[in-house]
Amino acid sequence: RAMGPGVFDMKAGIVQALHAVASLADRSGVELLITSDEEVGSLTSRDLIEARAIACGSVLVCEPSADGGAVKIARKGTGTFEVVVHGKASHAGLEPEKGVNALVAAAELITHIATFGDLSTATTVTPTVAVAGTVDNVVPAEARVKVDVRVEQPGEKERLEGLFASLVTSVPGATIEVLGGINRPPMPATASATLFPVAVAAAAAAGLGEVRGVGVGGGSDGNFTAARGVPTLDGLGAVGG
Repeated sequence: RAMGPGVFDMKAGIVQALHAVASLADRSGVELLITSDEEVGSLTSRDLIEARAIACGSVLVCEPSADGGAVKIARKGTGTFEVVVHGKASHAGLEPEKGVNALVAAAELITHIATFGDLSTATTVTPTVAVAGTVDNVVPAEARVKVDVRVEQPGEKERLEGLFASLVTSVPGATIEVLGGINRPPMPATASATLFPVAVAAAAAAGLGEVRGVGVGGGSDGNFTAARGVPTLDGLGAVGG
């Protein structure tokens, strides 16, 4: 058992991929792509990932496995919205009435945003980080709220974008700015439908036992390749956690 920063996600997967490719008698037609910005949204590597996936025709992702070593046959689309509330600073003791309290406006918005999720479509919307104010005797001029969003249905992206765009506050003088959005599209189970049986057969031939496939809430670069119509199987990396 190996332990340490990044061992599970996903240094072990990189080692596995390198050894898997090295073990092939014929490596023609096989391409190994390793990128470094997946955790922050793959903002600089996405175009390359999609282009090489289309050129290769199928994708095997060595992200960590799911619980018990299950491979990942579906993933939710993921993203982060940031809601910025702009107010006006003033002294909280001398003239609070001259300020516009961005924190109060943000608190109102947080409880509203938390209702955007929809269990019937497996959509989750979770306010996760809130920051406001500078010192304890000044009306906060700005507040920032980060919201984690996970969607299973492609149409939910448009619904949520519309809800965030229509946010309003009852605090006079406060204004709202919405940043971010859903960065990774959903990876449906159909994306892995042709590759999963191949993995099951290969595992059986190698004496590795039953291979399970599960859908998960987290995203990876496999979301991008699946959205481009390229057969994609994910979670082929390390077992552990």
